[in-house]
Amino acid sequence: MAILIDPPMWPAHGTVFSHLVSDSSLDELHEFAQDAGLPHRAFDRDHYDVPLARYDDLVARGAETVSATDLVRRLVRSGLRVPARQRPERLDSVLLRRWNQLAPGHEATGEALVARWSQMDRHYHSGTHLLAVLNSLELLRVEGEEQGPYPQALDFAAWYHDAIYTGTPGRDEDESAQLAVTDLTSMGVDQAIIDETARIILLTTTHAPESTDAAGKIFMDADLEVLARPEEDYRRYTAGVREEYRHVPEDLFREGRAKILQQLLDKPTLFETATGKRLWEDKARENLRRELTELRA
Repeated sequence: MAILIDPPMWPAHGTVFSHLVSDSSLDELHEFAQDAGLPHRAFDRDHYDVPLARYDDLVARGAETVSATDLVRRLVRSGLRVPARQRPERLDSVLLRRWNQLAPGHEATGEALVARWSQMDRHYHSGTHLLAVLNSLELLRVEGEEQGPYPQALDFAAWYHDAIYTGTPGRDEDESAQLAVTDLTSMGVDQAIIDETARIILLTTTHAPESTDAAGKIFMDADLEVLARPEEDYRRYTAGVREEYRHVPEDLFREGRAKILQQLLDKPTLFETATGKRLWEDKARENLRRELTELRA
């Protein structure tokens, strides 16, 4: 475990900047930065940008000096690296194209939604998650999974299911569903599609669709696909979740997170569709068991 800093060589705002990272834990990085008096606004998803004037002090405080190449290499190896393609500024144009395909003629609504998903305090519930859900829905459709009577509602539900996110279970889903109803009504969307969109969003409160609910099952699987990512991507997901709850003390977060993971593992199956079970069930359980073991260590 180490705090790393590369040479001050990145020009901006009339000076040059270094990158400060941890090769093991965002909690470790934030603790070091707080002790050094670095403002949280200097944090950019996986690193702090620090000006030349702070370089010597941070090294004196214990930051290990490494080359820029070695810093990136060790950050990638840690699983904490946020790739450029997943940063909001790259995602925005991709997401806007997807929205305009879904709802042509309503660009302003799409831009407002993308702005919500791109807020800087979102570390997991971000545009990356939105795009992942859209892509997972597409995969499940290609595999022939049932979609229910209103397939378009699934896409609208993806766009709105975390459009409002404050980390308050229940209220977030309610307010996101209300936003969907307001926007889609003003867009002139068919009432049956609006009702189905809101229903699916509210279902994400429990992630427990009825056995006959085809739309609910396919959407819940798309939303939970992240649990089955390769280990490096899964660790990036868990780091993002921890960052969104950084206001929660470590012991309380570990206790709450462990409870959620155990509840998931106690379910007969994590995924509802045949494709989800085939592609994601085993890897998801492996990831959950490993994280739970680490939380309880």
